[in-house]
Amino acid sequence: MTSPERIAEHLLLPGVLTAEQAAETVAGILAVQREDGAIPWFRGHHLDPWDHTEAAMALDTAGEHAAAARAYEWLARHQNADGSWYAAYHDGDPREVTDRGRESNFVAYIAVGVWHHHLATGDDAFLDRMWPVVYAAVEFVLALQRPGGQIGWKREADGTAVEDALLTGSSSIHQALRCALAIAEAREEPQPDWELAAGALGHALRAHPERFLDKSRYSMDWYYPVLGGAVTGEAARDRIDARWDDFVVPGLGVRCVLPNPWVTGGESCELALALWAIGESDRALEILQSIQHLRAEGGMYWTGYVFEGDRAVWPEELTSWTAGSLLLAVAALGGDEATVAVFGGERLPAGLEPDCCG
Repeated sequence: MTSPERIAEHLLLPGVLTAEQAAETVAGILAVQREDGAIPWFRGHHLDPWDHTEAAMALDTAGEHAAAARAYEWLARHQNADGSWYAAYHDGDPREVTDRGRESNFVAYIAVGVWHHHLATGDDAFLDRMWPVVYAAVEFVLALQRPGGQIGWKREADGTAVEDALLTGSSSIHQALRCALAIAEAREEPQPDWELAAGALGHALRAHPERFLDKSRYSMDWYYPVLGGAVTGEAARDRIDARWDDFVVPGLGVRCVLPNPWVTGGESCELALALWAIGESDRALEILQSIQHLRAEGGMYWTGYVFEGDRAVWPEELTSWTAGSLLLAVAALGGDEATVAVFGGERLPAGLEPDCCG
């Protein structure tokens, strides 16, 4: 169990986490994890593969590598024959599937987690064991890619492909494909088809918003092309600045969806990661400091807060992924090598743009 004395310096951030607070938060995530490695949102709720992976990555930032490895081994044991996972399992019990849809960004995210774990541990044997899992997951996802580069967002329970694409989900897949390519490169198993797919997806994210469903009311669609590494440099800064006043509530955090007066911890921490990735560490720190009102006794974080009318924490749930996203954002600002590499683009393939732009 992580103690304050064992907390790495990269998890200490003024106004956000002390060593004692970081140790509490890590312990809170570990308390949610089942013995078989599953990390549901909280005990008694469901597990989805994306948030499960996010929490596992957070454990690696705190040096809880064995617990993180158990989380990835859970995914390896319960991968479907087609390379996917279901969208939801009650309390992480693989026998109790509560949503048999298979969402493309949920499936792809294992590549981000596996690469992060390898960078954190240097465990080549782990990478070897997980390569077939990652490979099958990526192949499932790319079977949903449309001619315009975007990725259809799911397969229904009966196997029907949903061709509509989500900007946020495809942006997350863009990051996952780059991590999968990094894994392939480390194993000296080049995947040129994946490179072409990543290039086409990145172009669609940068230049063709019309290829995605309009979810512009949601803050995730605002910052995720930056967080996923598709939009960078001055274009990324312009994108963030353009809607800052729409989504950021000073002193409280980031709205989830307009016009609702509701800030959420997960979106706030992800925006902080995106800000850090474009060199805006000061603003990232301010965002993380602004959501400390969501920290609960015991070190976990409330999902969100309604800041108008009958002001209240809502919903009344302390989610492993909210705590995980905070630890990842703090680790990036603190210079944790694995987290910096995964979210900052270091050691990820570049130059994936297609030769022509349709």
